[in-house]
Amino acid sequence: MLKERTKSVRLEFLRTQLLYDIKNIAYVEGDVMEEGKQHTRHQVQDIGEKGNIDLVTRMMDVAVAECVEMLYPYSKKEVDSSTYMDDILQETDRYIVEMLVPDDFSRTTVTLIERYIHEFICYRVLAGWFTVSAPDLASKWLAKQEAAEVAIKDTLNARIGRVRKTQTPF
Repeated sequence: MLKERTKSVRLEFLRTQLLYDIKNIAYVEGDVMEEGKQHTRHQVQDIGEKGNIDLVTRMMDVAVAECVEMLYPYSKKEVDSSTYMDDILQETDRYIVEMLVPDDFSRTTVTLIERYIHEFICYRVLAGWFTVSAPDLASKWLAKQEAAEVAIKDTLNARIGRVRKTQTPF
């Protein structure tokens, strides 16, 4: 049996870019709220402020871990005797997703997956934040998160389920 040749793909997600999109969406959601919801508006729009950013950071960490798990066929890494993890909060400048893909993996597929992952992370954080600050908004953003997850999985499944043509004498 021939082993398929592979290439390494590295996706980087800048924390600043993710936070920019998350804060913009939260600002707009607060801005379009009906009059009389000043306190809720304030809570929605303060997603990136001191004290709140720690929770947002943990939500982004979970969202990235979920994405890596969704990409499992390409992102799996063996656990070895030196694997150590703790739950100390650390703000990272960039989130890295590494994949080992078949030699013929399409760059357009990588681009699409990268875009869907960015959306998933943003929507995941917004859904989590709105669950606390504006529960009436949470279901909308949870639906968007789930749609991004389906898009990631569908893109991978289309890739995994490729068709190979057999040679015929005709």
